[in-house]
Amino acid sequence: MSQDLLRFLTCGSVDDGKSTLIGRLLHDSQAIYEDQLASVTRDSARFGTTGEGTVDLALLTDGLKAEREQGITIDVAYRYFSTDRRKFIIADTPGHEQYTRNMATGASRCQCAIILVDARRGVLTQTRRHSFIARLLGIDHFVVAINKMDLVNYAPEVFERIRTEYAAFAAGLDIPDVRFIPISALQGDNVVIKSDHMSWYLGPPLLTCLETIPIAGPDAAAGLRLPIQYVIRPTLDFRGLAGTIASGRLQTGEEIVALPSGRRSRVKAIVTYEGERESAVAPMAVTVTLEDEIDVSRGDWFADPVHPPRATRNIEASLCWLSSELLDARAVAAARFVLKHTARSVKAKLLSLNYRVDINTLERQAAPAGLAMNDIACVGLSLAQPLFVDPYVLNRATGSFILIDEVTNQTVAAGMIE
Repeated sequence: MSQDLLRFLTCGSVDDGKSTLIGRLLHDSQAIYEDQLASVTRDSARFGTTGEGTVDLALLTDGLKAEREQGITIDVAYRYFSTDRRKFIIADTPGHEQYTRNMATGASRCQCAIILVDARRGVLTQTRRHSFIARLLGIDHFVVAINKMDLVNYAPEVFERIRTEYAAFAAGLDIPDVRFIPISALQGDNVVIKSDHMSWYLGPPLLTCLETIPIAGPDAAAGLRLPIQYVIRPTLDFRGLAGTIASGRLQTGEEIVALPSGRRSRVKAIVTYEGERESAVAPMAVTVTLEDEIDVSRGDWFADPVHPPRATRNIEASLCWLSSELLDARAVAAARFVLKHTARSVKAKLLSLNYRVDINTLERQAAPAGLAMNDIACVGLSLAQPLFVDPYVLNRATGSFILIDEVTNQTVAAGMIE
């Protein structure tokens, strides 16, 4: 029987122990090859921050030279492992404010977020920011790992104080599932094996928690959404339309509608890496052939003809401003962007800057000066051409976009369509 797959990320403020936690999780679950461990052991003498003779497990994910020199995570690192109960893909994301865009990238496909909190420092602004972004990106399951409990003598009152503070903040985020675990990633307490130092904690260790978090399967009842990424024409007799199913089910013989043309046809064949299939569901990558020769190219969609996405030239969205350059409120009307949505790009401009969110209090505030790096706001956008979109809460792939500065070609914001 095939195992299900959980994608999760580690996030939180800088130096809360995200990379060390992943290293400990891999090490104690015996998911590290001997040559990998030997390499990390050698590198620990040069780059390690855990003391002489101790293996710095953070080096398993912090592979960039700049990361090892500074002892921080800069880019998103992905690691894969499995247990007898489940497969996992881990995204180790950076805690520094200037790398918030990388955290958002890592969170965009995850189902669970592990929020690391340093027991000595408690809940910080970046802890709140990462929690808000993770929730904004549709993550329903949060595990708040209160780390470095060994440095506060495993005191239960420290754990309770941080749990109370975070729970009060999280109440405003409407998170369906929040769990709290006291851990020491460095010593391995409550990571894979239950800790003898914290007998007062009655819950499961982190790995057991991750093995039992419910995973929603592909929603076959959702409307079909298949953005076309590539047209494959190896011979005169084959013309395949390739993409990744964003939602719903694709079935041979069923009718689909191609957007934006509105032309209809039926699915002749579904081809995958393993061969032809009678049906496919999200998030499978497929190549589709049709019974009719209709004009379909990159950026077009296949959709459910009964429940198609709506076409619009005006979008209201939650926006995370990622650029170090201030978006000056006085220059909003003159700012020009390229909005990239699935495989299609259109020119866009900001119509309104409705409000920004105070990360600490979650209050909606006016933004008279504009948006600074890492600000989260609600905005109105006008598009040069209509796009077919869904609300982000219904479909992550077809409800999200990025904004690219038309002059510098830099990605300046990530957006979720309201």
